[in-house]
Amino acid sequence: MNLSLQRIVPAWAWMRDYHRGLLAGDLVAALVVTMMLVPQALAYALLAGLPAHIGLYASILPLLVYALFSSSKTLSVGPVALTSLLTAAVVGKLAVVDSHAYISAAIVLAMLCGLILLLMGLFRFGFIANFLSHPVVSGFVTASAVLIALSQVGSLVGVATSGSSAHEILFSLLRHIDSTHILTLAVGCLVLAFLWWARSGMARRLIALGVAPAPAALISKAAPAMALILSTLVSYYWQLEFKGVAVVGDIPKGLPELGLPSLDPALWSELAVSALLIAIIGFVESVSLAKTLAAKRRQRIQPDRELVALGAANISSAVSGGFVVAGGFSRSVVNFEAGAQTQAAGMFAAVGLAVVALFFTPALYFLPKTTLAATIIIAVASLIDMAVIRRAWRYSTSDFIAIVVTIAATLLLGIEQGVLAGITLSIALHLYKTMQPHIAVVGEVPGTEHFRNVKRHQVVTHSNIVSLRIDESLYFANASYLEDRIYDLVSELDGLEHVILQCTAVNEIDLSALDALESINYRLKEQDITLNLSEVKGPVIDALRKSDFLDELSGKVFLTQHLAVQSLKHDEIEPYII
Repeated sequence: MNLSLQRIVPAWAWMRDYHRGLLAGDLVAALVVTMMLVPQALAYALLAGLPAHIGLYASILPLLVYALFSSSKTLSVGPVALTSLLTAAVVGKLAVVDSHAYISAAIVLAMLCGLILLLMGLFRFGFIANFLSHPVVSGFVTASAVLIALSQVGSLVGVATSGSSAHEILFSLLRHIDSTHILTLAVGCLVLAFLWWARSGMARRLIALGVAPAPAALISKAAPAMALILSTLVSYYWQLEFKGVAVVGDIPKGLPELGLPSLDPALWSELAVSALLIAIIGFVESVSLAKTLAAKRRQRIQPDRELVALGAANISSAVSGGFVVAGGFSRSVVNFEAGAQTQAAGMFAAVGLAVVALFFTPALYFLPKTTLAATIIIAVASLIDMAVIRRAWRYSTSDFIAIVVTIAATLLLGIEQGVLAGITLSIALHLYKTMQPHIAVVGEVPGTEHFRNVKRHQVVTHSNIVSLRIDESLYFANASYLEDRIYDLVSELDGLEHVILQCTAVNEIDLSALDALESINYRLKEQDITLNLSEVKGPVIDALRKSDFLDELSGKVFLTQHLAVQSLKHDEIEPYII
């Protein structure tokens, strides 16, 4: 019974064994995350083009639901910068910001993302995370962070901006630069400087003043909440609203009402493709972070389970009037470092946010929007990873191209086009690499049974044999390349009697490649040259046995490359073949 319940609700595994020893760490982590999540939830709602209180709605029920189904013990879900900007980009095409239609579309988008993720999890599509390479994800996240930061500069200086790409936002800023509100800029820069110092030097300064390292770290992580409280008090005391500083305004008091989103088929169909992209992006970002944190404690993440958990979290966000949620980078890291042991920390944080929504939202009326803009800029600054570009430049030309193209497409065309360019480029580069697989002429290392590339090692070869090691599976895209490579070699070598294909790295041979091998076998036979295979893997030989290829093969299939050469060689030995 317990095992069945655990399969349905993984949280049962830690709930049944929960004890007081875990409680302290979870409570401290929940307190810190709650203080961090309040300003972030409000800020990301505004980033998504939604009223601030919807950020709180998207942070309560999703935290509780995710905690029940997740395989991660420390990932903290809620509104995040990337999905918030994507929500604004997608929904902004369909409705006017802050309108009822806009809010309705954002809620439907969350529901669609949730259903897509849930179905992907139920059908075990966790492998989808592998379709986006790490360089592409890094490039996309870096460019998105730059876009998000740029989009907040207008709120930081008190001017309205527009645009979905970097140059559009910059041109918009330049057009309105004369309208900069000095007081708004001053408040924003002060908050920005405080948050930057809190992240980079507050803990060290507190330790120097005699505060213990653990409390000093917790205090520095609570800096966003401190900035929120202080700037709100300053705004209230000096009545900054009446001096031109934009404030959050009325935030409804109380918990969200539960209900189904709009069931308009036209709206659902318009959002479907974008929802698929956002769902995949949110999942990849979340599961990558969850795996990183889990590895530090030697824990295991189940991608299919994370799909279900994130899907359920987004559905719960939609039915409670929220928008798209995912695993938050800064919150999750803080949750981990603050000592969270289980997802009970997330549940306690949800309770804390519910208390804020019930009793403290009126106090946020005077919160300057420039404070939230500064909070977002500091939060996304950690996502900008320029070092990965330098690394890729030194290590891999194709990965460097993937990163640069993804960054350029995201900055110049927008987030949706950027991720599509990244996915397309990842697939295209993979196909390009496998279309021209590495095929090496190999010879035997003297005194051993090992075979190595003749261009890299001093090896023994035989005049009547050419041995080729194929370092890739054979399929339709590289079948003709293999044919051309073999025919070119055969035309260059005199006295050749045998061709041996060393298939150590060949995991599959599809029908197109089989046709190519049959053609190679036939043409070599016409020239009195045998085609032989060595070190063929079991599943591959099983597949070949289902065809006539082995019956028609002019040579033999050998267990090892050494046996093949010993069987077919003449006495003539050459030091190498070029």
